[in-house]
Amino acid sequence: MVTHKITLACLLLTTCTIASAQTSYPMVMGLKPVAVQAGTTAECEVQSRYTMLGTHQVFVSGEGVTAEVIAPEMPELKPGEKPKDLTKLKLKITVATDALPGPREFRLATPNGASTIGQLVVVRDPVTMEPTGDNNTPDKAQEVTLPATMCGVIEKSEDTDFWKFHVEAGQSFTFLVRGQRLEDKIHDLQNHIDPILFLRDASGSVVAMSDNFFYADPFLAHTFAQSGEYTLEIRDVRYQGNVYWEYAIEAHARPVIAQVTPLAVNPDQATDVQLTGWNLGDTKSGQLLAAAGSLGQRWLTLPLADGPSNPVPVYVTDQPVFAEPATENDTAEQAVAITTPVVINGRMEKTSDVDVYTFEAKKGDQLSFEVLARRYDSQLDSLVRILNEKGQLLKEEDDSRSGKLTYADSWIEGWTAPADGKYFVEIRDVHLRGGDGFGYALAITPTKPYFELQVDTDKTNLTPGTHGVIFVRAIRKHGFTGEIELAVDGLPAGVTATCGRILPGKPVDGAIILSAAPDAPLEMARITIRGTAAHPQGEGQPPLELVAQASPWQEIYMPGGGRGHYMSDDHVVCVGEPSDIRSITLSTTEVRLKPGESQAIQVKLERAPDVKANITLDCLFQHLNSVFANTLPEGVTIDGSKSKTLLSNGASEGLIVLKADKTAPPVEKQVCSVMANFAINFVMKATYSSPPVFVSVEAAK
Repeated sequence: MVTHKITLACLLLTTCTIASAQTSYPMVMGLKPVAVQAGTTAECEVQSRYTMLGTHQVFVSGEGVTAEVIAPEMPELKPGEKPKDLTKLKLKITVATDALPGPREFRLATPNGASTIGQLVVVRDPVTMEPTGDNNTPDKAQEVTLPATMCGVIEKSEDTDFWKFHVEAGQSFTFLVRGQRLEDKIHDLQNHIDPILFLRDASGSVVAMSDNFFYADPFLAHTFAQSGEYTLEIRDVRYQGNVYWEYAIEAHARPVIAQVTPLAVNPDQATDVQLTGWNLGDTKSGQLLAAAGSLGQRWLTLPLADGPSNPVPVYVTDQPVFAEPATENDTAEQAVAITTPVVINGRMEKTSDVDVYTFEAKKGDQLSFEVLARRYDSQLDSLVRILNEKGQLLKEEDDSRSGKLTYADSWIEGWTAPADGKYFVEIRDVHLRGGDGFGYALAITPTKPYFELQVDTDKTNLTPGTHGVIFVRAIRKHGFTGEIELAVDGLPAGVTATCGRILPGKPVDGAIILSAAPDAPLEMARITIRGTAAHPQGEGQPPLELVAQASPWQEIYMPGGGRGHYMSDDHVVCVGEPSDIRSITLSTTEVRLKPGESQAIQVKLERAPDVKANITLDCLFQHLNSVFANTLPEGVTIDGSKSKTLLSNGASEGLIVLKADKTAPPVEKQVCSVMANFAINFVMKATYSSPPVFVSVEAAK
């Protein structure tokens, strides 16, 4: 993560940005051009909803990319005049020569808080932006010299962009489109591009086309039989358009590796791999080296004759790896014997291929079977089955779910052997497809208690002297039911944290309350949220220590008004300028309830001058009756009939009444928050938090 701060002269622009009502953080909508060539510095324009005035930091994910703000020219203001919203901002983006190609997240720090995520693409070839005029017909096609990266926007209905270039007979080029995949993390875009790509010869005839290849994005690999001028045509397949539907087409003659086999490798160990892809020529193999200590999915390059390859996804594991043998293993009689734990490297080599492996298990043994394929750019849509010696089906799984997303990779988690004996695990493509691009890794490991953590959302915005709340949700697996203590690292200067816990029993979320000192400077920082727990083991054994790092999820405005999520690379905390709410004061921060009792918390807000917009008070993070986070102890609810939670017409005093039902279990000092919410739009809220509220429930007598 790299950050650049701009000069004091630019910071002075922030003095005019104190908002009058419903202040929103900037929502990044796009970047023009969306790609920057490695080894160059480029000027790109960010577009947003809500103002970016006073931007003073830019974060870019990964290594080798930095960005800084080009100070905008602002008109001189008359006394009492407020500046206009700045929704277009230029950045100077510098990419190192050895920066890893591919998409990167970026975000801005502003006086109104951290922006949502934008995306840019690091490429290896010169970038050409479509002209400001018209390139919507073949005779107006923008001319480029290959290799090149062509950037444009499908900006309105029926918009079609044309690009022309010259090739020689026998040349082979690939054309990779990034469009739809750049929009998953754009917070307020809602409808996404669905691009389609045509390659036409000088007569206008289509010689090749591609629609959905990498998800909705096209990809073409073509060897030109004749020299001459050719044209690329790109549009939305539905003939729709949007001013934020940006794309990049990477066109070059270098090798493109689609997948390596084996897919799973051990760290700090050179591994020979077979290559699958396009324009490989005689290069059918290579060597990978995963750094020590780097486990999980990693994007690595291979040294090739013309330089490093494109990055390829590899699964790095410290488990033993096993390669599918060259002999047939399509049936139980041909099954290959394996010893668990193991990660099997294999491939569906032909249509209707089935790979079968056999293993021994004792009654009560618990194993998990996870396929790593589609998430690693394999074409395999896996189906996994477990059978006994009689050929009886014991378990079958198609798609899997991780966090809030569903994947085509299968995952049988926590299978229990019903008896001592021999078992078979069978893997195939659900549509019985096969070929060079259908590699997989199948991880078979003992099932152990663990938990995952998810953070809603990906940013916490503060102002000096105020508080913010981070909600953390646990997904407990395989017998772990215990309490989880939360911790946070990397907070910006002047910010402290009160870290709560995630209670056992019925699902109760955890909260971390952040507090910014009155003199906290404007700063954005990337934070890490961790959870620790102890799981009891057998008699005489020490507890199993469990640790997990939380995954941040950015909120997404869905079509129709729903609130969705997409995983982001990091969670940031940003201190901005004083805003709509200057403080939240509670009559008490210690709530102690007996079963059946209620207790009132009087809430008093200090609004900024002229801020009259409606405010809602809550202890739950919710939208349209869907609860996204609830940190109140089990059995404790808000008594809506006695609470005053809507503050309209400039009202600044409300009431939250907490009630414990008669069966509420005892708990001590659960960290909670009273939130004051401004509606930014139908889905998104600007949330301000109270100081930490400690809620306790006494044991029933």
